[in-house]
Amino acid sequence: MELGDSTRPKEKVLTRLHDRQDARGADAGPPAGLPRRRSWFPSFLLRLHFYAAIFVGPFILVAAGSGALYALTPQLEQMVYAQQLHAPVRGHTVPLAEQIAASEAFVGGSETIVAVRPAPRPGDTTRVMYADGRLGESETRAIFVDPSTAEIRGDLTAYGTSGALPIRTWIDQLHRNLHLGDAGRLYSELAASWLGIIALAGLGLWIARIRRSRSKRDFLRPNRSARGYRRIFSWHASTGVWLLIGALFLSATGISWSQWGGGNLSTLRQAFDWSTPSVQTDLSDGSSPSGEHAGHGGGGASDGGTPAPAPSPEDFERALAVARGVNVNTGLVEIRPPAEAGSAWVVQEIQRSFPTEVDAVAIDGATMQVTDRTDFSEFPLAAKLTRWGIDTHMGSMFGLPNQLALFVLAAGIMAMIIFGYLMWWKRRPTGGGRLVGKPPASQVLARAPWWGVLAILAGGLVIGLFLPLLGLSLAAFVVTDVLVGEFQRRATRA
Repeated sequence: MELGDSTRPKEKVLTRLHDRQDARGADAGPPAGLPRRRSWFPSFLLRLHFYAAIFVGPFILVAAGSGALYALTPQLEQMVYAQQLHAPVRGHTVPLAEQIAASEAFVGGSETIVAVRPAPRPGDTTRVMYADGRLGESETRAIFVDPSTAEIRGDLTAYGTSGALPIRTWIDQLHRNLHLGDAGRLYSELAASWLGIIALAGLGLWIARIRRSRSKRDFLRPNRSARGYRRIFSWHASTGVWLLIGALFLSATGISWSQWGGGNLSTLRQAFDWSTPSVQTDLSDGSSPSGEHAGHGGGGASDGGTPAPAPSPEDFERALAVARGVNVNTGLVEIRPPAEAGSAWVVQEIQRSFPTEVDAVAIDGATMQVTDRTDFSEFPLAAKLTRWGIDTHMGSMFGLPNQLALFVLAAGIMAMIIFGYLMWWKRRPTGGGRLVGKPPASQVLARAPWWGVLAILAGGLVIGLFLPLLGLSLAAFVVTDVLVGEFQRRATRA
């Protein structure tokens, strides 16, 4: 007992010394003997990392939390909507036309069918989807039909091309825009664009610090024996380097959905002919040769705007049979009738898991002849990478392993943000308390060489043009930094 009591003050002193040494190594830059200009870039990265994490961290935290929840929604959806999605396996099925007729009788024939998704596997239901003016954008009314008996199993609202049902749609909209519409999409764009910047700045700091650290292992795995700031910093640094690739992936794919950056990305893809091919559905010129890849960029209805005649249930069966003879060979299929006169039917595969099956055909409803087709195997590489990236981001590419990886990645990013705020709290300046870790130095660009300043300004301009919201927020950080520095100088003089 006496020995323990006598060594405890020494342990506290050593712990404080380690904390101070680590704080100086993490935040203060190179020793004072080195030229000032040699330390400007790590200081700049630290300042950028600090400001972005403090102000954008809450947005990333919400995006990561809702994304982790979304990763689990396929299983949640299957449990909550088991009655609608599944039916007893009876060993036989009634014709698709009979299933559609049962759905039509259920809704009373007053609504327009926009798509039909036949049951992909035994035990699944057929989904007949209707336009409904009472629903929101991209929403349809989905009627679920037992393929064995044509019994109606459910009536729900579905959202988007994924056909998300209400619970998954609610979580998706939380992740996408906080249920605030287009204005809320600014939050997710900030989170996606800044996540990549923060991760890359963190990598630069990690490289600079591990090179001069005598405890390199603490940058690859958490140092559990450390205490205070040093322990939190070890968790932050070691966790971040293992999550880097995943964070950059989520940032890049998340930007593709964003309002401003995503629009610029689409423009860039079109300029380089990297767009995803789509079948041409306009039959007005009569020039689409059967089976040819004509006008993949067109698609859509004719310009006349005349509604197409209501299709019969048998038309869906005939269109599917024609597509099965061309390139539609998976169970997950969507059949879309023409929305306007002079347009073709579209039958498309919708299997987003690997191997990706999204082949499609356009069919002239009058002659049941194929007028166009697209095959995923012939997509440009950029279009394939876009498809694979989006599906991996959504957790559908590799099924449950993909979902679990996304959940762990999102949880790790949330932990990183919490570690960062704990570090900030530990080193905050207080009236009578000890400051553990020097705050990031301000006015770092004043110590940079001319070419460094020029490179940063050029990089900021390019980023701002391509990602306007990121550029505006970056400019706000710079103005804040200048004002804080000016305030500190005046306070020091006073």
